[in-house]
Amino acid sequence: MKLHYSAGSPFVRKVSVVALHHGISLDRVSTNPHVSPPDLLVDNPLSKVPALVLDDGMTLPDSALICEYLDSIGTAAKLFPAAGAARWEALRLAALAEGIMTAAVLRRGLSTQPPEEARATAIARQKAAVFRTLDQLENEALPTAFNIGVVGLVCALGYLDFRFGDDDWRAGHPKLAAFFAAQSKNVFFAQTVPQG
Repeated sequence: MKLHYSAGSPFVRKVSVVALHHGISLDRVSTNPHVSPPDLLVDNPLSKVPALVLDDGMTLPDSALICEYLDSIGTAAKLFPAAGAARWEALRLAALAEGIMTAAVLRRGLSTQPPEEARATAIARQKAAVFRTLDQLENEALPTAFNIGVVGLVCALGYLDFRFGDDDWRAGHPKLAAFFAAQSKNVFFAQTVPQG
């Protein structure tokens, strides 16, 4: 299977962690989606990474979809619980983590553009969305089981460190900080620290 990836993407990191968890080897193709390279557009017209090309030629254009596919074919413990409260708790946390990543990536993209009032407002809005979500998660019980929600949240928090280290998200979020520190010891997260 071929994976279009960018080393700094938290969405790619999430897929990489799931693949490592299941011992699935992926042929990684470094891709800059911002320049819409033709080989990426053939596999994903949305010009987004990650994009996974299966051995039969089918393409999966989204990290959540790719993670669920890899979990479905993997032989290690499932990261997507099959049913009941555990499933919905994992998917809910995964969705919140996805929202943090989306807002942070959008904020990062906006911050590279020339300054203007509308851009500053959009950046502030994305930052506020991230911190509101962190505040909410700080006041909830964090999962102890390794699941897709944990994978997403660690990747989201890692991306905040990678791109917005001056924000100090740990201040006011000691429970999340302890959770992140403990989870970061997992070899799958240690091997996928964002770069670039």
